[in-house]
Amino acid sequence: MGSYLDELEAAVNRHNEFYKNSLPLIASENLTCSTTRRYYASDLGHRYAEGKVGERFYQGCDAIDEIEQLALDLTKKLFNAEHANVQPISGVVANLAAFFALTEPSDLIMALSIPCGGHISHDRFSAAGIRGLKVEHYPFNDADMEIDVDETKKIALKLRPKLFVLGSSVILFPQPVKELSEVASEIGARVLYDASHVLGLIAGGEFQDPLREGADVMTASTHKTFFGPQRAIILSKKELAEKIDKAVFPGVVSNHHLNTLAALVVSLAEMLEFGKEYASQVVKNAKRLAENLYNLGFRVVGEGKGFTSSHQIAVDVRELGGGAKVARALESINVIVNKNLMPWDDISSSFNPSGIRIGVQEVTRLGMGENEMDEIAEIIHARLIKHEERVKERVVELKRRFSTLKYTFKEEEAYLW
Repeated sequence: MGSYLDELEAAVNRHNEFYKNSLPLIASENLTCSTTRRYYASDLGHRYAEGKVGERFYQGCDAIDEIEQLALDLTKKLFNAEHANVQPISGVVANLAAFFALTEPSDLIMALSIPCGGHISHDRFSAAGIRGLKVEHYPFNDADMEIDVDETKKIALKLRPKLFVLGSSVILFPQPVKELSEVASEIGARVLYDASHVLGLIAGGEFQDPLREGADVMTASTHKTFFGPQRAIILSKKELAEKIDKAVFPGVVSNHHLNTLAALVVSLAEMLEFGKEYASQVVKNAKRLAENLYNLGFRVVGEGKGFTSSHQIAVDVRELGGGAKVARALESINVIVNKNLMPWDDISSSFNPSGIRIGVQEVTRLGMGENEMDEIAEIIHARLIKHEERVKERVVELKRRFSTLKYTFKEEEAYLW
């Protein structure tokens, strides 16, 4: 048995060292502070607390009630929300709960297709399909990476969907919440905004504010542009509170991973204190990196709208062999991005799509700014276009200068384990 544990220890150490010496540019990842991680290992991870605060099905939950109430209070304060539920254990679970609360089986919803950036849970392949929903995809403007609102209105007035799903996995610009909420009101539908990718930007006031723009419900995972553990929240209008809560428990969640619930409280406090400054720098960094890549000859998507207003950059790399080849080439020098479908791709192209997706939120949390975005663009260019040797050394040297966690109550080494 000892050999298995030795093998495990070696693998985890190897992973930790790899990321310590890499540029993590995956748009769905971020770092947590040591205080957050400390709660992962607490006794809370052994316990159950089914039900609401003060209405548990287990004894021994007094302190857990206090922790969950803190999470609820801080979530509502940060997002100015009428109602919050902090029990979903992932973004997909939060979306599934929202679908159960807002729809009936065989209802029609409108959502983005996966090649146009939609999350798999919004489509018939995953959570929407589990609920038995029919899915009509939004008409999409490929060049500007945005929903065609006029065409959507025509389709919606004809087909009368029960739910408009907004938010996406590739989300470069704010989406038409206000416009579609007006259509929803006219036809008796609801608007759900999946803020998983942009939650930290919304918290920092650097993206759109879906709840103020007319969304009935906002779901989100808490670990992308947000500073939290891998779990999720649901925010809604007060009139939907009971439906949402019942859809979560007993609908799709039993025990809700109490150790990461405590960790969520830490990240909420960090966002209240540092979110505005952090979110502002994230957007500045994304714009700067996108502009630099474009100027170096890369086909950065969304040129007509300034490339991005979020933490993400999308690049068409068909001329370089496709997203899978490019992502592997960058991984070989410790630059970590993901291959990604583009609007013109067929879903069957998933294993080698046209694009890559880049996110700057994690390197921003390490203190990188616009100057470092210039350097990252040059590194990517050196590997993919100039085919220079010794590019990995440049990556390691850059990362060595940025290994301290910022935007937190106590700056600290980011990769201690």
